Amino acid sequence: MKYDYLVVGAGLYGAVFAQQAKERGKSVLVIDKRPNIAGNVYTEEIEGIHVHKYGAHIFHTNNKKVWNYITRFAEFNRFTNSPVANYHGELYSMPFNMYTFNKMWGVVTPEEAAAKIEEQRKEIKGEPANLEEQAISLVGRDIYEKLVKGYTEKQWGRDCKDLPAFIIKRLPVRLTFDNNYFNALYQGIPIGGYTQMVANMLEGIQTELNVDYLENKKEYDAMAQKVIYTGAIDAYFGYKLGNLEYRSVRFETELLDKPNFQGNAAVNYTDKETPWTRIIEHKWFEFGKDADGNDLPKTVISREYSSEWKPGDEPYYPVNDDKNGKLYSEYRKLADAEENIIFGGRLGEYKYYDMDAVIASALDMCERELA
Repeated sequence: MKYDYLVVGAGLYGAVFAQQAKERGKSVLVIDKRPNIAGNVYTEEIEGIHVHKYGAHIFHTNNKKVWNYITRFAEFNRFTNSPVANYHGELYSMPFNMYTFNKMWGVVTPEEAAAKIEEQRKEIKGEPANLEEQAISLVGRDIYEKLVKGYTEKQWGRDCKDLPAFIIKRLPVRLTFDNNYFNALYQGIPIGGYTQMVANMLEGIQTELNVDYLENKKEYDAMAQKVIYTGAIDAYFGYKLGNLEYRSVRFETELLDKPNFQGNAAVNYTDKETPWTRIIEHKWFEFGKDADGNDLPKTVISREYSSEWKPGDEPYYPVNDDKNGKLYSEYRKLADAEENIIFGGRLGEYKYYDMDAVIASALDMCERELA
């Protein structure tokens, strides 16, 4: 049988395209080299807890079209992301708000907080030349030293003075007591986990797991009129122009025989000495309760360690600097010259995407391709 579309990758981008194509009467085969669907939003159940295997994924969007689309496949709870920052045992609210400023400086009013930030920002004269100067010009030296510097250097594996300013063009600074990290109208976690949500999207669509498209490319290409490829663009071309760079993340996950480890879904460790960037306690994404509303007696935590990507690792964050941007544009030219293949998603477009932006990008492409 010849399919209309072969979708390489069962993550969000691939699942959206496959679902939309099937809805329009097209025949679709979805393949993925992992043993599971859902890509990096995959959740696995451990002791009744939906564990975010590839890092915390909190859905948030202001895009009503995306929200209306994705809520066809899952009901979302009302989880609100309010991370805590731990600096050598001192706890601060994130994003930076009046709780943060009160703890940092003892200020009580928004005017006092604004004056303190303004006084510290003055140390940067002219256009910020790097991430350190950019951060100080936004939030002042104290917050930069305690809550930005160590975390950022662990995340990127580089000194803040060696990182481009654009990485933190804006740091949220709120002169209110609002702890909601995302400035989004719609926010939450799919009840039942992301894996079930993606399974609902792929319902009735033939899906093959544990298969490597690039190892059997000719055979798979022959099976469909057109290919939607969501893998790494440089891998598709055999890295012939060189490797695009990524940051990777390693997780140490453990099940603990206690009901509560840290009292919050996410705690960021912002000092440089702590080797992990943050600890996720997964049960709090669903308020510590099972599907029947009972309190869960155990908990699962994941420590996250940021690392430089090397072949064989899972690529997470594209390093969108000038050097990689130039290399990507060369690969993009090769991609544009290919026939009957569409490159999409975080790896296919070498772009850091939030979940809602991946869905929006896939829906836009569906409108062009499936019209």
